[in-house]
This record gives sequence, C-alpha cells and structure tokens, in this order.
Amino acid sequence: MNQNNTSQGFVGKPIKRVEGLEKVTGTAKYAAEYPLKDLAYGVIISSKIVKGRILEINSQQAEQLPGVLAVISHLNSPEVPGRDISPASAIPIFSGNEFKPFQNDQIRFNLQPAAMVIADTLQLAQYAATLVSVRYEEEAHETDLEKQLEFAVKPDKPSDYLRGDASAWKHAPVILEQEYQTPIQVHNAMEPHAATAYWEGEHLFIFNKTQSVKTTQQQFAQYFNLKPENVHVHAPFVGGAFGSSSRMWPHEMAAVLGAKKVKRPVQIALSREQVFNMVGYRPHSVQKYNIGAHAEGKILGINHEAYGLTSRYEQFMERILDPTKSMYNTANINSVYKLVPLDVNTPCPARGPGETSGSFAMESAVDELAYQLKMDPLEFRLKNFAETDLNKNVPWSSNHLKECYRIGAEKFGWQQRNSLPGSTKIGEILVGTGMSAGIYKSERTPSEASLKIFDDGKVLIQSSVSDNGQGSATILTQIAADALGVDLSQIQIEWADSKFPMAPPQYGSHTTNSIGSAIYEAALALKKKLADLNQSSEADLKRIDYGFLLKKHNLKELEASVESKPGDEKDQYSSKSFCANFVEVQIHAETREVKVTRVVSVIDCGRIINHQTAHSQALGSIVWGIGIALMEEGIIDHNFGRYVNNNLTDYHVPVNADVPNIEIHFIEKPDDIATPIGTKGLGEIALIGFSAAVANAVFHATGKRIRQLPITLDKLL
Repeated sequence: MNQNNTSQGFVGKPIKRVEGLEKVTGTAKYAAEYPLKDLAYGVIISSKIVKGRILEINSQQAEQLPGVLAVISHLNSPEVPGRDISPASAIPIFSGNEFKPFQNDQIRFNLQPAAMVIADTLQLAQYAATLVSVRYEEEAHETDLEKQLEFAVKPDKPSDYLRGDASAWKHAPVILEQEYQTPIQVHNAMEPHAATAYWEGEHLFIFNKTQSVKTTQQQFAQYFNLKPENVHVHAPFVGGAFGSSSRMWPHEMAAVLGAKKVKRPVQIALSREQVFNMVGYRPHSVQKYNIGAHAEGKILGINHEAYGLTSRYEQFMERILDPTKSMYNTANINSVYKLVPLDVNTPCPARGPGETSGSFAMESAVDELAYQLKMDPLEFRLKNFAETDLNKNVPWSSNHLKECYRIGAEKFGWQQRNSLPGSTKIGEILVGTGMSAGIYKSERTPSEASLKIFDDGKVLIQSSVSDNGQGSATILTQIAADALGVDLSQIQIEWADSKFPMAPPQYGSHTTNSIGSAIYEAALALKKKLADLNQSSEADLKRIDYGFLLKKHNLKELEASVESKPGDEKDQYSSKSFCANFVEVQIHAETREVKVTRVVSVIDCGRIINHQTAHSQALGSIVWGIGIALMEEGIIDHNFGRYVNNNLTDYHVPVNADVPNIEIHFIEKPDDIATPIGTKGLGEIALIGFSAAVANAVFHATGKRIRQLPITLDKLL
C-alpha cells in the first residue's frame, strides 16, 4: 500500500498548527531570544522633547562603568551610506524617507532615539542609560490634527476619486451631513518589537520581528550598499504584529549600527512605552460624510472627505476612501483624502488599514440615513447593493454579500427586533441591536515557491513567508499535501528566512492568495515531473509510491520551483471579500456602561483552507473591533506632545470579560477567478465596518448617535 501518496483531503479541515508544539513548550525562539556568543544588549535613550535639536550629550559617567561597551549617538554612530534613499522595496502607501536613528542632531518626534547604551548585560545597559544626560534646544511643536486641518496637503500618491456628479448628493430629497472621527490606535502586540544583529565582514545577520524577511533584506542591503544575498534575515516566530512590523523601525537600524560599532552581536527589545511611539500606529482621522438619497431609499450621491495625520518627514497614505468607492450602487461619488503633517512619528498600517477607519464613517452614515428614511438598515443596504464594482467598472470575481446579510439576519434574529430606538429595556438595562457591512480588497501578488521530494517520500516546502500567528505555515502544508496527494505527516515546512524563495509580506490579507497559489502550482509542477519520470499520466501516480519511484531512478530528491502571479483576471474582475456584522449591546440606563453581549458575523472570503485558523483570524478581528468601538484611544497631551496613556494600564484593550458570545459563519464558496485555490482575503475583513455596527447598536439602545470613537461613558451621559 502506498501510504506516502494517499490524500486525506486536508484542505478545509481544522488542522492543528505545525508550529504549535514549539510555541506551547517555549522552544520557539523570538527575535530577542537567540543566545549568540558574546551577545551585547542595547538600550535606547528616548528624547525628552518633541521637536528641536540635541545640543550636548554627557555620557562619561556611563562609559566609565565596567561592561559598558559604547554609548552611541549622532556624534559617533557608524554611517548609513544609503540613508537618504527611498528603498525600492518600501510599501507603496509610504512616501518619503524612513527615519534612521543617530544620523543627525535633529529631534522630530516625542521619544525619538537620542542615544543608545550597549553593555554586556541588559541590566547594566538599563542602569547606564539612566546616567546619560542630553541637553536640547526645544522648538514649538504641533501634534493636534483637528487644529491643523487648514494646513492639510494632498498626498504624493493621491487617492481622490470622482464618479459622476460630485454635487449630486446636494440635490437629493433626503440628505445627511455629518462628521465622524476615529482616534489613534496602537497595535500593542504581545511581543514587544525586538531585533538581534551581527556582522561578519560584509555579511549582515538579523533576527527580527518582521512581517517580511525579504523587505528587511532588501532595505538593509540598499542602506548599507550590500548585495541582497549578503543580508541574512531570520524571523520564524513573531508574537503578533497587525501591521506594526511591516517595515523598518529605529530599533532595527539601531541594532545593526550597534553591532557594527562594538563588533559583537547586539540585541534590542523596546519597552512598552517605546512601542507606543516608535513602531507606528493607526492615525487619528476626521471624516466629513455627505450622502443623499431618494425618498424610497436609492442613494443618489456620496461625498467623502477624509483627513489623516502623518509625520513631517514622511507620508503615510491610508486606504480610508476605498470602502466608499465600491460598496454601494450609486452613480455619483466624490472622495477626497488629505494629510496633515505633524510633529509625530510616521503612522503605519494597522489591521484593516484605512478601511477600518473609513468604514466606520461609511457604515455609520448609511445607518443614520436609513433611520432618516424610516427604513430598516438592512433593507436600505439591500436596496443599494452593488451588482458590479462601479469603481473599476468591472464585474466581481464573486460577491456573496446578500447571502451574508440573509444568514446573519436569520441567525441573529434581526427581524424580531423593535426598530424604535430606546424601545427595548430589561430592568435597568437598555438593549440595542445594530448591523453593518464590510468590504476589503482581495489581492494576489507575485510569489515564488520551491518543493522538494526525497527518496523516503518526505516533502520539503521552503518559503520566506512570515507567520505572525495567522497560521500560514500550517495552511501551506495543507495545500501542498492535497495537491501532491500525500499525507500531511509527509510534509515539512521551513519558512521566514531570507534565503528561501520570495514571498510577499504578510499583510493586506493576500498571503494565502499569493504564496498559497505558488505552493499549489509548485506542487502541480512537481507532480508533472514525477509523472514524466514514471512515463505515465498524473492520474496513474495515485498507485505509485513517490519514494520508490525516486529510488528506482537513483534520485535522492526531485525539486520544482515556480514563480506564480495573477493573469488577465486581475484587470477583468474586481476581487473583494465581504462581511455582514450583527451586534447586540446592553447599556446601563444610569451609568451608561456599554457591553457588547452578542455578535453574529458572516464572511464571504472564498474557500476556507483551515477552519480553525480562519475562525481564530475572524475572532481576533472582532475582539479588536470591540476594543476600537468602546475602549482604544491613544491620548496625546498636545501641550507636551506626549502620550499620557502609553501603557497597558491606561490604554484599554478588551479582556476576556469584554468578549461575548461570537458566532462566525463562512459562506465557503470558492472564487476560482480570484486564485487557483479558490481563496479570497480573510485576515482583515471581519474588522471592516464592525465598529460602526457597535455604534449603530448603541444608537438603537439609547437614541443617541456617537460619531467619535471610542464610545466612552462621557459621550453617553
């Protein structure tokens, strides 16, 4: 019997994570856990001002301590030869020059690295850092987005969009004009950002917390004039990122510079306070939403004007307008996005970048207009369902949003609710229900994959793909096992090393679409080689033991490598994922304490490769959505330009007690146009629009509309 070549149909099953044992037993090594020989520790000294320049650094007392190897600042830092270039690998939604520490005396944001102590032990480095004094020349700063809206600028890469008549909404019989705001939100992943680096001649080695080892490799190669193959990046385990590890941050460059300076491996792990201000965040947004409709509920026109903050040295451009462009069937849309440069560090993608903030405004406004029209919010959305993507003027590769609505409404019991705001009360508790829709891009980007099969029947996958907890390593083994027709136990995967074939960064919900398709195509190519070797059809391979076949031909191994990329379908169809969220809240009538008590989320994201990891992804998005709606807010005291809640005591995130019964349902209809494996984007779609569903439920419970997140007690009292 050929046990090596019997497919068990692993795709779609809730397979346990291939790296799970290493994680739960503590043998998985993260970026700050590599016990390298002669390892030194770096501690970054953060600036005490927001804007200005360094006048003097007194480090003599620290440098005299035995075991202190160096105090690095702009006065003695190794040079970054390519510090003024914008790397070709940079994410397209950034424009400008990434911040690199210790290259000049300028201070451009609060807690910017001003100096760094390197010592034999972490404790010594931490103590020595307290002995370094820095004198500054301070300049006036500005960190308040709302006060600076008049100075907004058009981004270098504009996302403005016009379809039809920009002013059509003004002539509608029923008009809504409102402003919505979302605050700064900080990633706060479990693993603080860290990097360990060392040099061997012209070879640079980095153990990193990153969502893309290839991006790290390419950027550092360009910055230090190295051949890409001379930069070795390793990051198999990442303790959460959500977008915060999608690019280079100061601590990574500091570790590389420190290692160059002391000629030893240097490890840096940021404090929780530094994570708030050095590795990006979701930016504060102000959105003016105007929407007009006919009395029977057909949307006539939409105007969406959005403002986001960015740093003065770089632009971060969110996709805040994207949901508005495609979600509803209206011939007239005008959308404008502007940036307000401030004395802050650069924001970055956070799960559902842009769309999370933009969908709060869109789905709140749609809900408000439905109430103005005295229509059920679900009926209003169905009436304005977009049969095609009018933004691109092409058909959907698939769109099962109507089914999401139907299933969600049935399982939630939407039709049984009393639609009158404030009408449902249980004792002292007000009960409200709300819903929203979500839309998020589903892309497939070029990827490479390599599969090897050995004469013992084992199969090896090698990919540079990261796995930040989403389960990519597990999913890829499932895809390979089914495509080859072998048992899952025969598959081994090595990932997240820059020496492996190119995989795109793990963000934007395109990892499975992209590298999963590459693995699938590589498996088919390998299968063809095996068939050719056997001089038979691929169908006949079912009766052949692969290991025996290789031995028969005196082969130790057989390899297939492919470059996988989308074809013409990318331009001929619009591929999106969709969701419908239904939420119940309970609010104490006197204290106005809000609790989400029930959630039903139905998601259209194509074929599900692994039900366990898929469910976890959606669950994580919804829990974060509860935090965004009710708790999360990075608060800056603009007098000092500093966070007042840069810790997990004062920056509130959901805990177990805040998480209700959450039902997640997948439509599970493969999209064979979008990808050869039938998948669409999953990681972020459950978050899109969710905060609006909570706000809509709060309105239904209280009759009070909250348009500025988070929905805290002071806004309801």
